[in-house]
Amino acid sequence: MADKEKRRSGATPPGMPEGKATKSDSDREFLSQAGVGELLRGAILKMVEARSDDPIGFLADHFCNLASVTETGSAGCGDGDQLSNGHLSAGAQEQQEQQHLNRALWHLRLAHHSQRSAFSNNVRVAYDLLNLTGPRRRPAEISEGPDVPGTDSPTEGGGGGVRGGLYTQTLQCLCSEGGVPASTSAPLLRRLHCQDHEAVPYDVFRHGVLTCAVFSDYIRQAQRLYAEVCCPDEGPALRALCLAVLGTLKEALETSQGCETVSCVNANTKATSCLEANVKGIRYLEASAKISPYKLGQAMAAAQTRGPGGNMDAKEFENAAAELFITRVKVVS
Repeated sequence: MADKEKRRSGATPPGMPEGKATKSDSDREFLSQAGVGELLRGAILKMVEARSDDPIGFLADHFCNLASVTETGSAGCGDGDQLSNGHLSAGAQEQQEQQHLNRALWHLRLAHHSQRSAFSNNVRVAYDLLNLTGPRRRPAEISEGPDVPGTDSPTEGGGGGVRGGLYTQTLQCLCSEGGVPASTSAPLLRRLHCQDHEAVPYDVFRHGVLTCAVFSDYIRQAQRLYAEVCCPDEGPALRALCLAVLGTLKEALETSQGCETVSCVNANTKATSCLEANVKGIRYLEASAKISPYKLGQAMAAAQTRGPGGNMDAKEFENAAAELFITRVKVVS
């Protein structure tokens, strides 16, 4: 019986030349040794997690990022002498920071902040990448792998936190890539700013990244609102209409902000947690209703009959909308 099984396993499938079968086996063995299966599995998991609208483009971008990581890793092999002396040179450290920043930003772009689980995972990956950088990191602790180390807590594996200057640079890049003009994001970044020498813990980092992601969406929506109010052929929009829209937007923001101030008697009990979640859900629905097309239409109709004269250009409207958001941003000390 055993001999029969051996003959069966060693037999060439019908219709396939023996040489071709041997080549197929060698190809499979080569792919297995090269770890192609693991690479594909990891890429597909990332794609599913990010729910990309362009799967092929996502995979291409993913493998380009992996290739760049491999290239920079091999290019940095010559830094051994510098590491053995106890520190990287200023130029090498700056290059290392830029590489880690580029990789961190790539991970932060993978999923929209509304995809909470995927977004939180990517923020953690970005934090760990940036936490590898800086003079507080001892050479012996530098990871040799092409990906992120599997540390158990946000403050492990680095020097106690991301350097403040690198954190601020990350937020600047996120706002810029989100289509927010530098003049519009500047007040927000001043509110979230950390000194260069400060070590930023994970909670502060996540708060800043999430705030910038939401702010970018918010500004794009504000720009669309102005485009709806404005008639391009007639120049800037009427000030009365813009103020009506801003007033409605302010009311919606105040309603949604109540979601974060709901107190809970005992957050450890399941019943109270469910109640808190329900209250938050109701608040968000109320806020959405206040900015609905019907409510906006009502406010604009009332503004046309009574309201200040003159016009408001797009930049003034954008700055006013941004101020409504920024004044509600919590400063984490």
